[in-house]
Amino acid sequence: MSISESTLLRSGLALAGANARKSGKDDDGIFTAAEVAQLDLRGTELVVLSACETGTGDIKSGDGVYGLRRALVLAGAQSQLVSLWKVSDSATKDLMIKYYTRLLKGEGRSTALRTVQLDMMQSKEYRHPYYWAAFVPIGNWTPLAKR
Repeated sequence: MSISESTLLRSGLALAGANARKSGKDDDGIFTAAEVAQLDLRGTELVVLSACETGTGDIKSGDGVYGLRRALVLAGAQSQLVSLWKVSDSATKDLMIKYYTRLLKGEGRSTALRTVQLDMMQSKEYRHPYYWAAFVPIGNWTPLAKR
């Protein structure tokens, strides 16, 4: 196994059933970055990973960060929205509702996030950067295609 393959096995998402620790033949409840990289996501305009620390991974000198973000790029996703630290469930819910609303109105992927983050910064409840600054857009910044 190459270094890049082993590091992609250390990043992933724990899905329903992961705590049961019953590895089945096809499903153990852990969706690794190595599995994500094998998906065909060509044509996927945006992947949002709003869970904690979805934008982190192993750093390899000269190669960058290996993790879910790199796996999504390898799979063909045009852009990602990921988090860099543990996030608040309620603040994230509010941020995502406002983000998707702006995307549906035709705003660019990065612009929509920036506007929502600026709005949250002005609120009493979510003023602190902990609530909104964990999210970073990566990749294509333009509006989503009209459907």
